[in-house]
Amino acid sequence: MSSLRKKARRGGLYAIITGFAFFSAFPFYWMLITMFKRDHDLFNPENNPFIFNEAPTLEHLKLLFFDTHFVVYMLNTFWVGLSVVAITLAIAVPAAYSLARWAGRWSENLGVGIFLTYLIPPTLLFIPMSRVIAMLHSQESLRALILVYPTFTIPFCTWLLMGFFKSIPRDIEEQAMIDGCSCLGAMVRVVMPLSISGILTIVVFAFTLCMHEFVYALAFISVSAQKTISIGVPTELVRGDVFRWGPLMAGALIPCIPISILYTFFLDRFIAGFTMGAVKG
Repeated sequence: MSSLRKKARRGGLYAIITGFAFFSAFPFYWMLITMFKRDHDLFNPENNPFIFNEAPTLEHLKLLFFDTHFVVYMLNTFWVGLSVVAITLAIAVPAAYSLARWAGRWSENLGVGIFLTYLIPPTLLFIPMSRVIAMLHSQESLRALILVYPTFTIPFCTWLLMGFFKSIPRDIEEQAMIDGCSCLGAMVRVVMPLSISGILTIVVFAFTLCMHEFVYALAFISVSAQKTISIGVPTELVRGDVFRWGPLMAGALIPCIPISILYTFFLDRFIAGFTMGAVKG
């Protein structure tokens, strides 16, 4: 009887996981099938929307790559993402290490205060931010996004890394300093390799945030050649009440592929970085 219960529980668990997997994969399937469907197949209400009722076509991909600046959007997004990741690492890593090791009893309050700045809605800040960008003469430029995005990647990443650094015993650093390392050397040679999961987490977080951020990109950039993927695809492929569904789905699916691969290969480290920071922070 107990074996039957175990099999029933296991079967129920597998059924739930399978249903959740299909539920999660369905949007990607929908985007994939839509970007190869002909317009007549897409808009005919009598056709089955889940299969190809007519022969697939590459017209939507041709329109996306040759009639829009889609490749430029991808390159702009990649450049902004790399720049923001570099700035975030350069500031968040030493700030988090300093707060975790040297701030003493103030570290917890400072960490909470830093995290609370991340919770301020972007819609409340883009107006004063636009004034700052205007003063720096960075309108209609990718510099505007490179300057603005770290204002909300650095607080969260600093708070997350604080918890990760606190999970590493001080004894390891002290032993390294006894062996001749300076404080900076102990951090670089000992702490940083042990913190690779947390560092990878903030890299993925900062880069993906740059890819899907919409408010600031829409407020600061209107020139087509300077747009990122998050605003370039919807603003260039939606004209009034005309939605080019095939190119839109292609433009949504293609940028997901590298991020999905990144999450797949580094999922264990990514989860470890979040959980260690959440438990110890």
